[in-house]
Amino acid sequence: MLTVKNIRKSFGEHQVLKGINLTVGDGEVVSLIGPSGTGKSTLMRAINFLEPADTGVVTLGNITLQAKKYTSKQLLEFRRSTAMVFQQYNLFRHLKVIDNIIQPQILVRKVSKEQARRNALELLERVGLVDFANYYPIQLSGGQQQRVSIARALALSPKLILFDEPTSALDPELSQEVLKVIKSVADSGIMTILATHEMQFAEEISDRVVFMEDGKIVEEGKPKQIFHYPQEQRTAQFLQNYGTQLSSNYRVKLQIAK
Repeated sequence: MLTVKNIRKSFGEHQVLKGINLTVGDGEVVSLIGPSGTGKSTLMRAINFLEPADTGVVTLGNITLQAKKYTSKQLLEFRRSTAMVFQQYNLFRHLKVIDNIIQPQILVRKVSKEQARRNALELLERVGLVDFANYYPIQLSGGQQQRVSIARALALSPKLILFDEPTSALDPELSQEVLKVIKSVADSGIMTILATHEMQFAEEISDRVVFMEDGKIVEEGKPKQIFHYPQEQRTAQFLQNYGTQLSSNYRVKLQIAK
């Protein structure tokens, strides 16, 4: 289980996260939705300590890290249990696709090169790219590169995988390739947090949906509740902009509020 308590983060005078509390169960898939610039990506990076919070506590399993009060050994142990897929692919351009997946296994998990290679080929088969193992990232499409990024994340055998708007840089056709792979990851039982603007996909894939705005969690609940019967007017307004089919009662309430 992942527990996030009172996460706050500021950049200068701008407070990006304003006391976030979140729990994700083992095997649960949680989607973060909300306007751009509302703190979704910062929260993901704070959870993984790529952008350590100013205050707060993150617990994953039996590992607990308190903001600004942890050792490098504790952080390394925590990082070995997590993986993150970014908006941009962050592949090493000078390494072949297969080596992008082999190297993290050797460095982080101390896997032998032979075993790491076998794992990498299995993962490339899983994401439909085994025939591209000896290509360089620049030779692949954006969707293919993102699928390699997912394979690299899975190679670390994480307890928690974080997807930070993984299709935001892709056109709709390439996005579908990536979304299929993300769904297979979620279906495999890995604890997953997904920040996305793909509302239909979030409804389909999620066990729970969290709507954020202005650095705070406004509302969270089951996908059906959030997407069709939101309790908060701001959630309904946001979803209407995406063409989400709110129930007739909520459409009436929204019109009255206007």
